[in-house]
Amino acid sequence: MRIGILTGGGDVPGLNACIRSVVLSADDLGWEVTGFRRGWEGVMAIDAGDSASVAANSLALDREAVRGIDRAGGTILHTSRTDPRTRPEGDQTGHVLEVLEKLGVDAMVTLGGDGTLRFSAHLAGQGVPVVSVPKTMDNDVFGTDYCIGFSTAVSRSVEAINALRTTVESHERIGVVELFGRRSGETALLSGFLAQVDRTVIAEVPADLDVLLPLLAEDQASNPAGYAMCVISEGASIAGAAGADDLSLTATQRDESGVGRRLGKAIEARLGKGTVIQELAYLMRAGEPDAMDRMVGFAFGGLAVQLLERGETARMVTLSDGNYSHVPIDTLLHGKKSVDVSALYDRSSYRARLMRVEGMPMFLY
Repeated sequence: MRIGILTGGGDVPGLNACIRSVVLSADDLGWEVTGFRRGWEGVMAIDAGDSASVAANSLALDREAVRGIDRAGGTILHTSRTDPRTRPEGDQTGHVLEVLEKLGVDAMVTLGGDGTLRFSAHLAGQGVPVVSVPKTMDNDVFGTDYCIGFSTAVSRSVEAINALRTTVESHERIGVVELFGRRSGETALLSGFLAQVDRTVIAEVPADLDVLLPLLAEDQASNPAGYAMCVISEGASIAGAAGADDLSLTATQRDESGVGRRLGKAIEARLGKGTVIQELAYLMRAGEPDAMDRMVGFAFGGLAVQLLERGETARMVTLSDGNYSHVPIDTLLHGKKSVDVSALYDRSSYRARLMRVEGMPMFLY
């Protein structure tokens, strides 16, 4: 048995732990593992009849090759945001199938977010045995409570927010911290709650400046230290306020026109208050994984191989209500995962509402 494995989409801490777990579990069964570089892009770059092409875009993974990688962030296989169906030269699904067949790959384990896993579901529909592993720091893959990378992203964010307080307080300003999360505000919601910031703006609820800005002014005025802190999702929108036309669109590019910077400019213009604006951006996903992401990475990898051993393919491994499980691989195609605003967020005060927790799973959903 030969397993192929790849990582696609954005890197997150915990991917290497999952890769190591897959390789060690497969080795225990006497199976071989081939790693593909740069996600689906690496598979498409292979000419199966050209050994140099194969060597440049894939590598054999054994126990020695994955020794110690679980301690490192990122992915040793590298990554890309590539869907073989949407290439300029046309749908490359046929080429992917040909490469896997000629390289003797019997099954695939794919680690990725929404894009990578959508093509994984498509490949499973073509008859390829596939088990997919959800990873994204935004934690927004539908069908699982938890994705690899989420815990580390929240931990990094809380540390950075609390560290930034020293500067914001010293200058008696309003701090605005923008966190990744284009479609889901869960990372911002939990980071803001755990860091106990004054206000949190999430992607699911447009922020009305006529409401939010007076609240931040009140937060600053009532704080003996003379400062306030606000967290905002990069996918948040600011609307419904007169004169906010230049602030009403959600940022679609990660650049200096990000929503956090635009909120900061509004604070300065309308309140006459100084601000400290910080986009944590890629620092949220940089560095080694925390204990939770190592644990989930190891568990997801082991479960993926166990499913292959049992002949259960076309599955996505999951964490549901605190238990490891698995669902049909196309589950993510049938819904959208976002913050349950009515249960977890007070839209009138821009604050998390997380204290009614009896009977709820560890990760709230």
